[in-house]
Amino acid sequence: MLDEKSRLPTLIKNIIVFILGVLIIVSLYHYLETEFDNPLPFFVIYSDTMTPALKINDLIIVGDGHMFNNTNVGDIIVFKKPAGEDRIIVHRITEITSENGRRVIITKGDASPVSIPGVDFPVNSHNFIGRVKFVIPEIGFLFIPPINYVVLGVIISAVAIVIFIYERERGM
Repeated sequence: MLDEKSRLPTLIKNIIVFILGVLIIVSLYHYLETEFDNPLPFFVIYSDTMTPALKINDLIIVGDGHMFNNTNVGDIIVFKKPAGEDRIIVHRITEITSENGRRVIITKGDASPVSIPGVDFPVNSHNFIGRVKFVIPEIGFLFIPPINYVVLGVIISAVAIVIFIYERERGM
């Protein structure tokens, strides 16, 4: 009976440590949202339309979500496809024009010979997500299902094993 009671505080400590770890990760994500001024700060590149600047499985960090009017020709931006299905596009600005007094951006993938209407333009402030701030090469595959679930399972298992081994060593 005494042994059962002595384990209870350890279990509570382990649960608190786990909850604090989750809170730290959530806080870090919220910090990045705030720091990069964008509620969608991470994207994985799934196509080769921006080769050689961006390659498949590159992880991009997007910022300046409210800076549509501060973009320039040559910037790589992220936006919702102007026409049709709800798709996210990552392309380079090739031209900035004005339509009815409003700023309109025309983009093109680096690997594409021309801009495609309905895909590359017109990009307006309402479908603009942000500007690419950082690129982390080749790491994006870790965030694609089902690999992301395997990675999460491995991390949780590793933490559980470390806690188990620590408690076992401590109990000896």
